[in-house]
Amino acid sequence: MLITIPRVLAPEEIRSIRAALDGAPFVDGKLTAGFAAGRVKRNLELERESELRARLAQQVMGRLLGNEIFQAAALPYRASTPIFARYVPGMFYGDHVDDPVMGTFGQRYRSDVSLTVFLNDPDAYEGGELVIRTPFGDQQVKLPAGDVVVYPSSSIHRVAEVTRGERLVMITWLQSMVRDPARRELLWELSRARETLLREAPQADHTGQVDRSYVNLLRMWSEV
Repeated sequence: MLITIPRVLAPEEIRSIRAALDGAPFVDGKLTAGFAAGRVKRNLELERESELRARLAQQVMGRLLGNEIFQAAALPYRASTPIFARYVPGMFYGDHVDDPVMGTFGQRYRSDVSLTVFLNDPDAYEGGELVIRTPFGDQQVKLPAGDVVVYPSSSIHRVAEVTRGERLVMITWLQSMVRDPARRELLWELSRARETLLREAPQADHTGQVDRSYVNLLRMWSEV
């Protein structure tokens, strides 16, 4: 399931984040890659231990966790500390799947859901598309600043080479309350129908049936 969420960050927040990242210390992105991914990764990332990274991560994650679409689609349980990545001409990230288990000892989590928050607009750079392999073929994603794409961490994906300008994104990974992506997709579809019925026909018997089905499926499949 690949879902895009528009306008998670407001324009003034985007401007503030980009201003904070201008001149900030970025390092070789291979430092955060596993062995396989490190062979195909060419980008720069904000220093892991910087105070700026912690502050910006808290700001963006607060917006994400407060977004109803994100909550319904990802069903987040645990989240990693986000990475802020920069791609300039010649940089790319080849085909890879994300590591299945992340974090440090005692704070490990399973990566079920990956997401990218776009921090500058598509016309700021050429290339740099996020390409996600799906059963229906490769899907290219290049969204306006402030928009988010959510997709299974098990998907094969890549970032096409940037040929002009600068691509600036935030990426992170989540352990979902529901491990199986097919079940998450079913719950996502059911949640949309449930919300419509609760809004338009709250007293109807079929609304109650859909509501109970959603709640009990989530109870059945969640691993919390």
